[in-house]
Amino acid sequence: MHFQWDWLCLGVLIISSVTAGMESEENLDADVEVENFDKQSQEADVDRDKSSLEVVYQTPKPTGEVYFTETFDEGMSGWVLSVTLKEDMDDNVAKYDGRWEVEELKENAMPGDKGLVLKSVAKYHAISAMLTKTFVFDDKPLIVQYEVNFQKGIDCGGAYIKLLSSSNDLNLEYFFDKTPYTIMFGPDKCGEDYKLHFIFRHKNPKTGEYDEKHAERPDVDLKKFYLDKKTHLYTLVLKPDDTFEILIDQTVVSKGSLLENMIPPVNPSKEIEDPTDKKPDDWDERPKIPDPNAVKPDDWDEDEPAKIEDPDAVKPEGWLDDEPQYVPDPNAKKPKDWDEEMDGEWEAPQIPNAKCETAPGCGEWVRPMKNNPKYKGKWRAPMIDNPNYQGIWSPRKIPNPDYFEDLHPFKMTAVSAIGLELWSMTSDIYFDNFIICSEKEVADRWAADSWGLKKLVASANEPGMFSQLVTAAEEHPWLWVLYILTLALPVGLTVLFCWPGKKSDEYIDFKKPDVSKQITKRKLKEVTEDFEDDELEEEKENEDTDEDEGEGGEDIYDDEEENGVPDEEENEVPDGSQEGDRSNKSDSEDEKEADEGMGDRPLKSVRKRRVRKD
Repeated sequence: MHFQWDWLCLGVLIISSVTAGMESEENLDADVEVENFDKQSQEADVDRDKSSLEVVYQTPKPTGEVYFTETFDEGMSGWVLSVTLKEDMDDNVAKYDGRWEVEELKENAMPGDKGLVLKSVAKYHAISAMLTKTFVFDDKPLIVQYEVNFQKGIDCGGAYIKLLSSSNDLNLEYFFDKTPYTIMFGPDKCGEDYKLHFIFRHKNPKTGEYDEKHAERPDVDLKKFYLDKKTHLYTLVLKPDDTFEILIDQTVVSKGSLLENMIPPVNPSKEIEDPTDKKPDDWDERPKIPDPNAVKPDDWDEDEPAKIEDPDAVKPEGWLDDEPQYVPDPNAKKPKDWDEEMDGEWEAPQIPNAKCETAPGCGEWVRPMKNNPKYKGKWRAPMIDNPNYQGIWSPRKIPNPDYFEDLHPFKMTAVSAIGLELWSMTSDIYFDNFIICSEKEVADRWAADSWGLKKLVASANEPGMFSQLVTAAEEHPWLWVLYILTLALPVGLTVLFCWPGKKSDEYIDFKKPDVSKQITKRKLKEVTEDFEDDELEEEKENEDTDEDEGEGGEDIYDDEEENGVPDEEENEVPDGSQEGDRSNKSDSEDEKEADEGMGDRPLKSVRKRRVRKD
């Protein structure tokens, strides 16, 4: 029983460790770093046990310096719809005629909380608004944050925003895909390609031209953020030390350096290949060449075919040479509308010949082909190392005439407007609670008063535990194994420890004596005589009794000898005599028992009774 409990405890520990490891792996989510809420945002949290109906929504207010905020609770005031056309496209297709509306969420809505919703499918949408004040990239971080909810999932489309570059000729009514922007940030998806854009346009200090620099793709699986139909919070943090962080739901999914983690790099290479350099005509790049000294063997016949007829093949018996494999269908009839002038002469369709089904074959028999043992193919000289091999040629390197070094790419073009220029095959994409600021505490408090409440309401309205377990198992099939083990363990323990079972023979027959060992006649005599002498010395008052028993013992052996009792009967000890069994011990043990005055009396009395019965 102790052994079983040890194994039970070990099994429980193993299962607990595996479960904890899986939960830890889920929580880490590919080494994603989790950003804690600020203390101020924690104070604004609402008790999760309360129903969503008890959450009172109030339009969030910024708690510090901001460059732009928008909640859409009062409509689209300040936003401008684009009236221009996309370039290089037909006018009917290039129109930015996609419809926008201000609505509440379709699920888990809070009264009074509204957002901007993209309503049209397969149309171009463009809408923009001016910032409260221009953001200049100097010594303050840039924090851009907003919410997105793909209420119907997403097939192909984007939900990214553009921070438009500040300029004197910026007109929001003519905002389109070619309008200069400084930063593009947000989710985008088409097919199975899930993206989270962070692109900034970098100005070449030599030429003045702008190039797009794309951040490396996050190492996190982004699929769930596009398909779970929940509101997610997207945050971009740019710091004056030329580093960046991208967060989803206040969890870091990507971070890096503007100098090291952008594609293509901000700064070009110091050296480039010389475009005027050309490979010499005598440059030999062949590592192997045919051996010029090799000679084709005289017996090498290049005309031998690869396959020849098998001369040993024999036509199978019963082969029907005169029967074709296919014959016209005798049941087929020419269609009534068949026009021989237009369709030609009608012929019945071909069907397999029924006679060939039972025969080994039909038609003309042809010998099968086999590999030609004399075939060697075209002779080629063996390859040897090329003594003139010079390696793979590459142009020489020269200083890059366009080289520059921008050590602070954070100092980008100032931003004065925000815009959404999108195309989507899925409608009802929800945007809400935009904020652009420089302090993380301000953004966190804004998130707590807006996205934090949405998250609480969604959590309160989530389905029961069973539905959540099934949903989780559909996403991670290995969870079914864990569920089965969790259910089977208590059942197995109940059967193991509580199910009534048969008592073992060890407990039933605990009174049954062991079978005694055989004792020789001579040994029994010696033990008996020793017992008699010891008892005479120790107990004088029982002297008469001991003598009678000694004589009785002698009578036993005399009677057994006279009656011719076999040795096997003499050596038997009756069942039920535990004391008699002890006489099977060693001589030293027998003498010890004799000194204590025990061990021989029951044996003698039993022997005496057996003799008398006989």
